[in-house]
Amino acid sequence: MTKLNVLYEDNHVIVVEKPVNIPVQADVSGDSDLQTIIKNYIADKYSKPGNVFLGIVHRLDRPVGGIMVFARTSKAASRLSETIRNRELGKMYHVVVMGVPPDNGTLIHWLLKDSSTNMVKSFDKEVKDSKKAVLHFKKEATVNGLSLLQIELVTGRAHQIRVQCQAMGHPIWGDQRYNKLAVPGQQIALFASSLSFSHPTTKEHLSFSLPLPGREPWRQLL
Repeated sequence: MTKLNVLYEDNHVIVVEKPVNIPVQADVSGDSDLQTIIKNYIADKYSKPGNVFLGIVHRLDRPVGGIMVFARTSKAASRLSETIRNRELGKMYHVVVMGVPPDNGTLIHWLLKDSSTNMVKSFDKEVKDSKKAVLHFKKEATVNGLSLLQIELVTGRAHQIRVQCQAMGHPIWGDQRYNKLAVPGQQIALFASSLSFSHPTTKEHLSFSLPLPGREPWRQLL
């Protein structure tokens, strides 16, 4: 049974650490998913009979770990979704990439997802059905040909960080989809390290962060 790391909870929202290799929502794999794990946690803790509401307002790819917020009421879900649409949800990530990128920069691409393969392609200019993707990055360390980057998302597109890092010539260590040098079995070095937002009801500013993973390749860069 997956142990749930709860960072914050009240009657409106719950903030947790998503473990790696667990889908956010149930899928065709039939594997244990985070939404169900949290629902069971709430049902057990508060002795709630029947179906527990838990709204998904943003996602992380299955192999990626880090901080996520879920809504415990439909009103909270609506308000958090509006916060995301207005780009007022602060999301910070850390990645370990191959090579040595510039010290900082902004990446702008247009991304196009192929639903049949669940792969995303990047373009330097807009193409039909593509979506603009923007992120800022800052290099924090470089060791043995690997670099630790802090990434701030401006937009939230499918596989955005993974594809944009690949597009700038520095794919993420261990990314089995977008890094041709990744070794089978490696865990992608992408982590949702901090999250901030205004509480959907009280409007209090909430901010959460987690230490970076202690496994390789993170260890040698910290």
